[in-house]
Amino acid sequence: MRIEELILEGFKSYPVRTHIKGWDASFNAITGLNGSGKSNILDAICFVLGLTNMSQMRAQGLQDLVYKRGQAGITKASVTIIFDNTDKETSPIGLMDHPTVTVTRQFIMPNTNKYLLNGTRQQQAQIQSLFQSIQLNINNPNFLIMQGRITKVLNMRPQEILGMVEEAAGTRMFEERKAKAKKTMENKQKRVDEIQNLLREEITPALDKSRKEKRVFLEYQKDKQELEKVEKMLQAYDWSDCKKRAETTRGKRKTLGNQKLTFEETVETIQADIENAEEEKGKVEKQRKKESDKGGKVKKLEDEVTELGRHATKYRTQADLETNNIKDEEKTLATLNQELAQLTAAHEAKKDELAKYEIAYSTVKEKYTTLERSCSAAEELLQSLLTGLTTNKNSATGGGFLGQLADARQRIAQADAEEKQAKVKLEMKKKELAGLESRWKTVEREVNDGKKRSDKMEADLLAMRNKLGSSGWDEEKEKKEEETKRDLRNQLQRLHEVRKRELATRHAHNLDFQYTSPHQGFDRSKVKGLVATLIDLPEEHSNKSTALEIAAGGRLYNVVVEDERVGKDILERGQLKKRVTLIPLNKITSFRKSAERLKAANSLTPGKTRAALSLVGYSADVASAMSFVFGDTIVCDDSASANLVTFDKNSGGFKSVTLQGDVYDPSGTLSGGSAPSSSGILVKAQEIRKVNVAIAECERQMFAVEKREREGGGQLRAEWRGMKRDLEMKEHEAALLRDQVNGSSAAKIGQDIADAKKEIENLQAAVKAAKEKAASAEAEVGRLEKDMEEFKNNKEGKTEELKKSIMKQKADLQKHTVGVKTKQKEHQTAVLEADQIVQDIETQESQIESCKANVQKLKTNHVSLVASCNKADDALHKAEAKLAAEQAALSQYDEQINALEEAIKVKQTEVTSYEKKILGCEAEIGTAEKEERGLMQHVQELEEEFEWIAEESSRFGEKGGPYDFTTVNISQIQKKVDTLKQRLTTKKVKFHDSVLTKLDNMEKKEADNKKNLKTVLEDRGKITATIEELDRYKRDALQNTWGKVSEDFGAIFAELLPGNFAKLMPCEGKDLMDGLEVKVRLGQVWKQSLTELSGGQRSLIALSLIMALLQFKPAPMYILDEIDAALDLQHTQNIGQLFRTRFKGSQFIVVSLKEGLFTNANVLFKARFRDGTSIVERTAQRSSSSLYR
Repeated sequence: MRIEELILEGFKSYPVRTHIKGWDASFNAITGLNGSGKSNILDAICFVLGLTNMSQMRAQGLQDLVYKRGQAGITKASVTIIFDNTDKETSPIGLMDHPTVTVTRQFIMPNTNKYLLNGTRQQQAQIQSLFQSIQLNINNPNFLIMQGRITKVLNMRPQEILGMVEEAAGTRMFEERKAKAKKTMENKQKRVDEIQNLLREEITPALDKSRKEKRVFLEYQKDKQELEKVEKMLQAYDWSDCKKRAETTRGKRKTLGNQKLTFEETVETIQADIENAEEEKGKVEKQRKKESDKGGKVKKLEDEVTELGRHATKYRTQADLETNNIKDEEKTLATLNQELAQLTAAHEAKKDELAKYEIAYSTVKEKYTTLERSCSAAEELLQSLLTGLTTNKNSATGGGFLGQLADARQRIAQADAEEKQAKVKLEMKKKELAGLESRWKTVEREVNDGKKRSDKMEADLLAMRNKLGSSGWDEEKEKKEEETKRDLRNQLQRLHEVRKRELATRHAHNLDFQYTSPHQGFDRSKVKGLVATLIDLPEEHSNKSTALEIAAGGRLYNVVVEDERVGKDILERGQLKKRVTLIPLNKITSFRKSAERLKAANSLTPGKTRAALSLVGYSADVASAMSFVFGDTIVCDDSASANLVTFDKNSGGFKSVTLQGDVYDPSGTLSGGSAPSSSGILVKAQEIRKVNVAIAECERQMFAVEKREREGGGQLRAEWRGMKRDLEMKEHEAALLRDQVNGSSAAKIGQDIADAKKEIENLQAAVKAAKEKAASAEAEVGRLEKDMEEFKNNKEGKTEELKKSIMKQKADLQKHTVGVKTKQKEHQTAVLEADQIVQDIETQESQIESCKANVQKLKTNHVSLVASCNKADDALHKAEAKLAAEQAALSQYDEQINALEEAIKVKQTEVTSYEKKILGCEAEIGTAEKEERGLMQHVQELEEEFEWIAEESSRFGEKGGPYDFTTVNISQIQKKVDTLKQRLTTKKVKFHDSVLTKLDNMEKKEADNKKNLKTVLEDRGKITATIEELDRYKRDALQNTWGKVSEDFGAIFAELLPGNFAKLMPCEGKDLMDGLEVKVRLGQVWKQSLTELSGGQRSLIALSLIMALLQFKPAPMYILDEIDAALDLQHTQNIGQLFRTRFKGSQFIVVSLKEGLFTNANVLFKARFRDGTSIVERTAQRSSSSLYR
């Protein structure tokens, strides 16, 4: 088929009907300026052929194909092609009898797409199949080469090139068919899976279920018969058992009635005993009040004991303070004596040092005086020699050489006299020394022994001081520890006094529980103490103390112990001073009602009732004792609340106490009206408890201090104390030894010898100094006489020499002045220091005397305070004895009252216990009556429900009969009945009459599905075999096609570019089916890649390959859109010539802008754009007959 006519209406740039006819059978060209609508003609042809890829028609959707998208009033795009169908060999199947075939495609906005074949509407798939049958497959076209196809071919991968060869070979349609076949197989597989799922999930389970239901139905019939049999046995046993149990319950109810009567009589007896005890208690309380009110004697004695205790404590504290003051003053006195000894030793050392400074200063000063006198004499001499006058009025000679000579001779005489005088004194002192040394020899041993002992004593003292200093303890720590212990002892003593005074008050003496440890190593922590002292009453509940005292009663004075063994030890060997009742924690049983009943009682009067036990605090280890003491007693704010809590029938039954002290008992008794005699004892116990806590804390701290002394610091401290004591004793011994040595006659002789030797040294120095003085004066006389002689001979020279001598002497004098001042300053400093030490000694001695006076005064005051303290203690002991006697008289009444209260409480507990038993009997009687009625009602119901029971009841239990209960196990029969009922109920619910019919239908359906499944599986096998066979044919066809196309490809390329060659080859190392690639030879060189070619060469390669493919199996029509865009004019002409020579019998429709191509066309269509509309003009250039010659 070839195109004869093309009719466009409303398509793109062709709004009006445009009829293009006169198409050449071989070569048609379309040209025109850009935008003239030439390519729209090709788009129209593709539109009719069924193209679905809008982008190939340069549109985004079908609406873009309508002229101006319908904006110009045109809403339909229609294209009609009239094909020439005279060649029967290429005619589509079914249309061979039609000389022409007319195909129309219309798109009507907004979304109507319509195909017409010869005026008859057809489906798109039918039109596409029509064109595919004549090798015009528009969706994979090898006949359509649009703009950009050349570039696309150049960039194709090997697999894509192989796809082009497959299309030429016609196997591409096979691939599509194969894909459809595989898709069909997949769908068939889904059907297979559905059938298998149907069999597995529906049919087979349904069949199994139906078969099971059939089996269950048969079992159901059997179980139903068995159930009727065993139920009859069970009903007979139930009737017999109910009759027997009713008779037993009747007997039990009678027994309980008798027990209740006995309990009621016992309660009446106990109530009478309680009334007698209450009456006796009232009498004793009256007697006690009578004794207590006699002049308030006990109160006065208590006040007197308190006042005397306060005075005794004051005197004792003051005496302790005085004792501490005496110790401090004595320590201060010892320190002052020690410091005085040190000052005395320092004074002696300072005197020796001062004597040395005096000698040094005198020597320097005398030398300075001599130099000064010599210089002055020289100056006077010089003046007298120069002027004949002298400035020294005291000079006897009138100055000059003669005056100095006379003065020197006078000094000689004076020095001789001093020497003689010193020698006389020296001889006398030597004789004195000889006499002293003679005496010394007789006492030398005594002195040496004393010195040795003194030196040894000093060495020992030094070693002891060093050891004491490095012991790790010192005076400051010792003082701090002593102060801590003293403060704790004083505080503990004061607290014991306070406790004693508190216990001496009225009723509080009952809280004084004392005992001695029964044996060595007894653990006193196992004795917890009196109940009253173990209670912690919070401040906010202090107004409820009276109610709590009444609730606890005499048990406040019970003693809590850890177990009965501790209690036994206390009673037998604890040396108790009064009778006590013990509460062993491991033996008591607390009386507690359930939490639900307590909650119900609280709900009667919200906010006005509280459990007595909840109002007090206590440690966890005595919780059971507190529960025993307070039980379930309720404390109420008023009488109305107490009445409800005690006597309410539903939630009552609690013993209650009001804040005023009224007692409501469930037994029906009421008591109160006045505060008890022991009112306020809990408040007093709290005060004593606080004191006991403080005492325990002090004892703990004292124990910690003592423990520290024992374990660590105590050992160190003890060692320090011992060393301190030894040092003080050693210092005292050293002082005595020094006094003994210094005060002995030997010591005095030794001191006299030392003084004599010192004096001799001073006299010997004086003799030496006098000799040196005389020698100096004699030397001066000689010098003066020489100078006088020389002056007579050389006056000027001597004068000049004298001036130089004076200058030198002044320089020496100036230098010596510094030394004199230094020695003078050292001497003055030593004098001042010695004077200061003397003043310090005097001050120290004054302080010592003052300290001794203070010690004496403090001791006198201490004696006086001790006497006052003893006097106050005596008075206190007497008052306490009187108070104890009075309290002992009253305590007899208290013990009787406590014993009566305890007895009443025990009796009330017994009453409560019996009342509970009565209530229990009543409850059991009610339960028994209810049970009997229920049993007889069940018997009647069984007789009414099962009429056969009345007829056969006489045989129930008959031995050897059908209802012999001894031969069966009723519990097993009951289990069997339950099992059968459960099974029957299940089977009855799930089973229905149509189960057999349903089972037959299911089995037929299963057979049909299995048969269909077998057929499908067989068909799938056939299709798979066919595909494998066609794959072999496909490979053979591709092999042939590849050879032919490759050969034509090389020939066409050689024609277009002479001297060169190209071919298609599989990729290196791979098979044909893996893809083909282009190999090019330019000249004699094979190129490795197309990138080595120029753009025009590459375009020729692509065109050559496309035309080789087209030539292999020519299509009836080829559409080419500007394929010569990248070629020059020469190559364009060659392509046009190629179309004419190689493609005879096919119709070419070519769009081109180059003259070299469309000049070779037989018919040229020129498109122009005028007034917004495309117009097409036809030009016939040559006849097509030459193509067929």
